[in-house]
Amino acid sequence: MRLTQLRSFHAVATTGSFTRAAESLHVSQPTVTTQVGQLEALYKVELFYRTGRRVAPTEMGERLLQLSRQIFSLESEAIELLRETGELRTGHLRVAAVGPSHVTRMLVAFNQRYPGVKVSVSTGNSQDVLDRLLDYSADVGVLAQVSGDPRFVSVPYSEHPVVIFCSSQHRFARRRSIRAAELEGERLILREPGSTTRKAIESALRAAEVTPEVVMEVGSREIIREAVAQGVGIAAVSEVEFIPGPGLHAVRLDDAKVRTYAHVVCLAERRDTRMVRSFFEVIGKEA
Repeated sequence: MRLTQLRSFHAVATTGSFTRAAESLHVSQPTVTTQVGQLEALYKVELFYRTGRRVAPTEMGERLLQLSRQIFSLESEAIELLRETGELRTGHLRVAAVGPSHVTRMLVAFNQRYPGVKVSVSTGNSQDVLDRLLDYSADVGVLAQVSGDPRFVSVPYSEHPVVIFCSSQHRFARRRSIRAAELEGERLILREPGSTTRKAIESALRAAEVTPEVVMEVGSREIIREAVAQGVGIAAVSEVEFIPGPGLHAVRLDDAKVRTYAHVVCLAERRDTRMVRSFFEVIGKEA
């Protein structure tokens, strides 16, 4: 197998098109098609399903893509190491985060320190973030909870109180704070199972021996926000994630310490790469 063949395969798999792959590699489309075909013929495998203009990796193609991501990620690191000395002047930092609120301040600080580095951000749940670190499609992750997996290194960044928010027509709307006991029987909208905000509020309610009426489980912050505004129920949210707006009001719990946290995570094997190390240094000063 030649590296050029693997590079053509990787470009097609990541762009979803032989034409876009050729453009990204600055070669002709027939060249990419030939190299991928040679790779399939050499090992007698089918790497792509070809339906009209649509191209999708087969199961074998997906498995090879996981390896090619690692290979070309390491190649990028080798090139970066050889090209750059001293300060980071170029490069690409890929961040995976569970939500925009925790990561924004970090990215602003990193951009101010290294304005020449391109930063891209993807969002998802905690497992999505860890998966992106594992398949090398992200360099660092921002999570609300610490992973006990030894493959990862985690550093605490910040903590935030959880607040209850309701519609402006709700009986809590004229209050600044409430007691946990006042949530007894309240119509409560919860995040999806596994949400750290959900875990935090459920733990606090159990400790206070309070049982609300759970009316919805929703994985989308936007849908929860709209449902609360429409008076469907109340919800819990990290204070840093609450966005004030017409028809909404937030109150604190004055007799329960309910908190969420932000942690920065990376693969242990990549902790000392230049880009990752620099990001950790910047957020260490901000934390």
